[in-house]
Amino acid sequence: MALKASPDDQKILLDLQALDTKLTQLDHKAKGLPQLALIAQLTSEIDALRIVELERRGAHEDVTLELTRLESDVKVVQARIQRDTERAQASTSAKDAQAFESELVALRKRQFDLEEIELTVMERLEERDAELAETTNAIEELRGKLRDVEDEKNADLATITNERTHAAANRSTIASKVPADLLALYEKQRERYGTGASWLRGGVSSASGVKLLENEMTTIRAAAPDDVILCPSSDAILVRTAESGL
Repeated sequence: MALKASPDDQKILLDLQALDTKLTQLDHKAKGLPQLALIAQLTSEIDALRIVELERRGAHEDVTLELTRLESDVKVVQARIQRDTERAQASTSAKDAQAFESELVALRKRQFDLEEIELTVMERLEERDAELAETTNAIEELRGKLRDVEDEKNADLATITNERTHAAANRSTIASKVPADLLALYEKQRERYGTGASWLRGGVSSASGVKLLENEMTTIRAAAPDDVILCPSSDAILVRTAESGL
């Protein structure tokens, strides 16, 4: 048996469809916020810089360790110089004094060489410090931008969510006015084809934007006002009004 519904009940479907269209648009808007792409880009840039930061931190630690070893070696040589100097001063043997002096010459040469290397390593450490600081600052700058963009996204999303909440509430109110069997058919067609109701205006279906053929219009004209009919071009419930061109 063909479904029947009063013309007024069928017209309510247009309001319901308008709200469903709005809800779909809001969902699409939420998923397509421009900030989302920027957030993904900034996150990717931060992740890449964090890898660089880890590498540079490792290089910095290596140079720091090298400098620590050199400083330790210098202290050992300095201690030996002090010890041999004291022993040479206390020695009463010319032969021993000469041996100590020979060793002191070698130790002072060793100290000089180590301190020269130490200066070179300290310069490298300054370079590593600068590189690490540059990377860390770049990460913090990007994180600041990311926070700002996320704040913008959250603000826009809150607006969309608020709009959606009101639209959903209005939809529930309007849906409650539609007879159960008519609403069930509307939901079924909307789920299948994306649109549940289509307004026939001037012979054109709003769901498809297609002007119906004359033989299709003849069939529609022959239908009773309370007949529930489907749009030939969209399969949505075709809602007829005084502007339908019948």
